[in-house]
Amino acid sequence: MAIIAPFKAIRPAKDKVSLVVSRSYNDYSKRELNAVLQSNPFSFLHIINPSYANAKNKTGQAHFKLVHQRYMAFIKNNIFIKDTKASFYVYQMKKNKSTFTGLLCGTSVKDYQENLIKKHENTIKQRETLFANYLQTVKFNAEPVLMTYADKAAIATVLQNEMAKTATYCFRTKDKITHKLWVVADDATVLQIQQEFATVEALYIADGHHRSASSNLLAKKNASQESYKYFMSYLIPESEIRIYEYNRMIKDLNGLSKTEFLTQLATYYRIDNLGTAPHKPSKKHHFSMYLEGEFYALSLRKTDYTFTDTLSTLDTQILYKTILEPILGISDLRTDKRIQYGHGKHNILAMKDAIDNGKFSVGFGLVPITITELKAIADAGMVMPPKSTYIKPKLRSGLAIYAL
Repeated sequence: MAIIAPFKAIRPAKDKVSLVVSRSYNDYSKRELNAVLQSNPFSFLHIINPSYANAKNKTGQAHFKLVHQRYMAFIKNNIFIKDTKASFYVYQMKKNKSTFTGLLCGTSVKDYQENLIKKHENTIKQRETLFANYLQTVKFNAEPVLMTYADKAAIATVLQNEMAKTATYCFRTKDKITHKLWVVADDATVLQIQQEFATVEALYIADGHHRSASSNLLAKKNASQESYKYFMSYLIPESEIRIYEYNRMIKDLNGLSKTEFLTQLATYYRIDNLGTAPHKPSKKHHFSMYLEGEFYALSLRKTDYTFTDTLSTLDTQILYKTILEPILGISDLRTDKRIQYGHGKHNILAMKDAIDNGKFSVGFGLVPITITELKAIADAGMVMPPKSTYIKPKLRSGLAIYAL
């Protein structure tokens, strides 16, 4: 059973919400970041980048303390207002035909520890500790962990009933996404939502493994404090999760000539030269490859590759075990500087351009991993290779803040 809790969110004043919320800090180019900081004094980016107006940037604990001070200033100036009653928050993002509807809530650290909240990625201990120290100092969490669960009609009905009411927030951001948020404070409805989620067997982390792990570490350090027993998450049914692929680009052929490289590829793949026409694979265990101005279709020879477990059937793992590691000599996908990753609607063309311009030698396109595969990996207690999934929705920071 999934344990979830309402919380007293700290939220932007209604007339400023569209100005306050921001994308993830790392999603901004330096030029775009500077433009927002210069033109919008209400942006949440001013909180997480408090040294912007100073001549010297502070780091470490000094930086964390400045973040806390700027956060408190936003509260003092009524840019942020704290709810008086613990609530759930229904949050919807809509753009064109894509709609994401989920629940902002507190999820249980105990569930995380007991693997009722399931993971599919490894975390780096140093990053866990750093973010835990950050949370301990700044005293708030503004980026929910994205989790998914098996669709339940009863949960959908409750959320739809709330969405029939007037939204607390309704605004549109520059990327043409319409955002709506409903505050669910009624005791009976809060209890009903908790009871319905108590029948959910497991929650699956889609995005936010380090945030979850850091919250777990923080809870262990502050075992007596109630606020640390939960961490803010956005729960969305698995039918609404969108998973996209990351392509792989490699800087060299590991000392091999084109002919030698293709000969070694033929051990595991049937290779079709498609010429200059861009190609995206459409089936599992099929890959596209761009090399020296030409696209190739690679089809796995299943008689020569052994499927041993759930992980071995994953395309990102197959590519690693048949090409990246044995042929191109890339053993550590996280740290090897010879490999880079790309995603997005036009990434095949971006990959082609990067290779044509000499930045890389070869690139590989994959089909997206499915939610079924993601859950199977998590259920088996395994982890995917890095950059196996690019998942939407991408949530806004500063819309609802969980106070610590």
